Amino acid sequence: MKVVGTGCGPGMLTGTAIAAIRESELILGSQRAIDLAAPFIPANCEIRVVRDYRTLGPLKDRSVLLSTGDPMLAGLGKVSGAEVIPGISSLQVACARLQVPIERVTTVIAHGRDHGAALEATCAEVRLGKTVFLIADPRFDIRALADALCTDRFKGTITLCEDLGYPAEKILHGTPEDPPIPSSRLFVILIGSFSRD
Repeated sequence: MKVVGTGCGPGMLTGTAIAAIRESELILGSQRAIDLAAPFIPANCEIRVVRDYRTLGPLKDRSVLLSTGDPMLAGLGKVSGAEVIPGISSLQVACARLQVPIERVTTVIAHGRDHGAALEATCAEVRLGKTVFLIADPRFDIRALADALCTDRFKGTITLCEDLGYPAEKILHGTPEDPPIPSSRLFVILIGSFSRD
């Protein structure tokens, strides 16, 4: 079995990922992941949309479990015994778009996790001078993040990256006093002192 990253948007699959998809007999994943992989799924391949990954059970050898983005970045890369094939992540794309070196970035995961703990972790990293890449979910309160950063007297930039890799991609900059507000359900946030051009 293989866990294959589809990348964060269209055209972000690697050649190795495409080869694994083309050789599969069973494809599993979210509808978004399946849509990203669809051009490469063989006609005779069984496809299953997964809504609860805890119910998967054992899978046969030529199965591919699709993970949006990179499976090792808040993805499905921890599936026991699976070969993991990375995809092009939202971290890579956001840093490329903003020309922020990845080695300057610390990742905080808020997607499907405790948002309060993610806020605390973000503020702690920002106090250390790090640029934080925050993977959010639609329920994440960016105003609460901005308020916490105001309390810390943070003077850098909050950058909202929406729909990375999709035609509707948007990158919005703001400050703790005037944060960018998401209009999409698919977004990540970079917080730090970096150039906005």
